[in-house]
Amino acid sequence: MILVTGGAGFIGSNLVQALSARGEEVVVLDRLGEGEKWRNLEGCVLAGLWPPEALDAALAMVPRAVVHLGAISATTATDGDAVAADNLMLSLRLWEWCAARQVPLIYASSAATYGDGAEGFDDVQDAAGLARFRPLNLYGWSKHAFDRRVAQMLAIGRPAPPQWAGLKFFNVYGPREAHKGRMASVVLHKWREVMAGQPARLFASDRPGIPDGGQMRDFVWVGDAVAAMIWLLDTPRVSGLFNLGSGRARSFADLAGALFAALGRAPDIEYVPMPADLAGKYQYFTEAPMARLRQAGFAQPPTSLEEGVQRYVAWLSENLWNRAG
Repeated sequence: MILVTGGAGFIGSNLVQALSARGEEVVVLDRLGEGEKWRNLEGCVLAGLWPPEALDAALAMVPRAVVHLGAISATTATDGDAVAADNLMLSLRLWEWCAARQVPLIYASSAATYGDGAEGFDDVQDAAGLARFRPLNLYGWSKHAFDRRVAQMLAIGRPAPPQWAGLKFFNVYGPREAHKGRMASVVLHKWREVMAGQPARLFASDRPGIPDGGQMRDFVWVGDAVAAMIWLLDTPRVSGLFNLGSGRARSFADLAGALFAALGRAPDIEYVPMPADLAGKYQYFTEAPMARLRQAGFAQPPTSLEEGVQRYVAWLSENLWNRAG
């Protein structure tokens, strides 16, 4: 049995769908709320569905592996105590439990740990290497704090799970993300705008030398993220902190172009000022060096932005419940 925290969320539910489809027993730790989030788990066979406060009951089922994806993931979060409790302390508790019982642990880190990218995006895992990164927001700091504690525990010989893998997810997009609201992918937001008869609105640049829509991200199809996690579950010899992206930065203008192409429409883009709460905290370039994960043996090629957007648009047209948000 595999325990997936955050298993009704975006990346988590896509993983649970894949694990269920191949006959795995899966227990989900998450909240469904009163909206349509439950639909993320439609079609899955679940061995249990517990709220986060029932962690002890879920662990009492003694999973063969834990995939820890649950977190406060909003990059605009401001409640430091809540973020520390959910993103740092819960992660430490799961690490200690998995180490004590020799259960593999895969957990979500984030590309937000790299800050503005001035120090690069190399997925180093030693304490000295990690120390140079400066996240731009509370969410990124909380993920970085756990990565650094893992590095410290390993350096001083503290007990560790038999397999552990921290995944620095870059800009993941795809099905089952509507519940994320403002934190859903740009693909979904732009699709909604276009389907409502509006132009696709992108942030204007507030940096010299970078054109409007020229901000770049490593956009990664959620199916590629799921494939990497399943590969890790099937490859217990591999441990480490790994980037998880496509390996190629693309502009938001490229993304909008891919969306209009998938819809068979001529591009219609409007540029709007950067929101005040993102000023000075907005990454202008991210790109995931994927050499470490490739060298470890993960060989699946990345899905191109154009192909991923095409798949997502097709999925959205068949799943009306995911349109609202």
